[in-house]
Amino acid sequence: MLTMMDTFPKRLRGFTAATCAIASLIVLGAAIANPHMAWTPLWVLALLAVASEHQRVRLPNGVVVSPGFMVGMTAIVVFRESAWLAGPMLVGAVMGINQRHLAPTTRGWIAFNAANFALGSGAAACAFALLPKPIVEPLPLGIIAVLPAAIAVVVVEALFVAISFWVEDRTALRTSLSAVVPALLQILPFAFVGLFLGRLYRDLGWPIVLLLVVPILLVRGVFTSYLELRATNEATMRLLIRALESKDAYTAGHAERVAAYARYIGEELGMTPWRLERLRSAALMHDIGKLVVPNQLLNKPGKLTAQEFAIVRRHEHVTVEMLQHIDFLRPIAPVVSGEHSQFSDATAKGSIEAFAIAVADAYDAMTSTRSYRRALTQEVALEELRSKSGTQFHPQCVDALTRAIVRRGERHGAGFEVDTEEWDVAPPIAGLGSAGLGDLAEGLERA
Repeated sequence: MLTMMDTFPKRLRGFTAATCAIASLIVLGAAIANPHMAWTPLWVLALLAVASEHQRVRLPNGVVVSPGFMVGMTAIVVFRESAWLAGPMLVGAVMGINQRHLAPTTRGWIAFNAANFALGSGAAACAFALLPKPIVEPLPLGIIAVLPAAIAVVVVEALFVAISFWVEDRTALRTSLSAVVPALLQILPFAFVGLFLGRLYRDLGWPIVLLLVVPILLVRGVFTSYLELRATNEATMRLLIRALESKDAYTAGHAERVAAYARYIGEELGMTPWRLERLRSAALMHDIGKLVVPNQLLNKPGKLTAQEFAIVRRHEHVTVEMLQHIDFLRPIAPVVSGEHSQFSDATAKGSIEAFAIAVADAYDAMTSTRSYRRALTQEVALEELRSKSGTQFHPQCVDALTRAIVRRGERHGAGFEVDTEEWDVAPPIAGLGSAGLGDLAEGLERA
């Protein structure tokens, strides 16, 4: 589900009261029509539903999900033969109970969520009940049979939230749905687990469900800890980037662009998500050592002296030393070392991540305006990379970046720069790096 604001809006009171009344009437009517409620599974699953809603996980994209629908799907399977509608709706309703909403200003969210989950569970129960036993009972077909129920939940709960946004501030339904549906799709994996739990409950009783659900909730705790640690690590990197940006806005923007280009290369090379994340972190941090480089050298219009160039080159060693002293960044320290990024026969078997960053770094340096040279065109920059492919840059990385940029239809370099600076003296059109990559090498070290 999506994160709810703290204070319950007054404009949603009437909407919430009306939907709670509708849900209550449906449950009452279903209970009267089918009075044979099995109370033991109702209490067991209701308690599990409340517990699961207190085990929410905030994903990196800001969406909050919980294993609540897993328990809801279990209820749909368990109550299929008795109280097929009232049972799942009651279990869904108690999912709205959350201790975070017990304050007087937030209690309205309990009723709001209870109505939402009850109606969503009711829709799922209807979709599941319409399927004949020959489809539902065999497990291979039963897995497919879960999809209509899951889709019904997504549709009903998405509409519920979208309508609430319209009632509150007249947000267009299409706008709300575009934000809500992707979030609710996060519940789909829980639907399949709920099917198996429901079958086990029906065949072996409620103790087996508890034995399986408790470990799932414990795993959720571990996953939450991982996400919190990841968020902390991301915040640390952002803090370092902001420090770099306060010193030199170009360098910080350069790091962001290099990270994007490096990810392009990694995706083209088929890297796993874990390696892509590692590559991104290394690319963001590859210039962090420039925090110790004097500003007048970072933006010096003319050619650096040998002594000045040596000072600028120190940032590579400082970068490695800084990363080695930060636990979660220590593994990427070798990747950002300049010693591992120059392609040759001797280094050909080195880390592909280091070579990818070197190509991304050079490409952004050439397609960005610096104090010592205006941006080159994209065509010139790519041709420079290709001409040094196999001697200075890893061929696969050069080809991967070229393919990625062409396929995306992106344009960079002269005439297509997004972030530009105001220079006291306009950088020269020709100069360091304009004749060829060999001549650019010294300038690229600074970029």
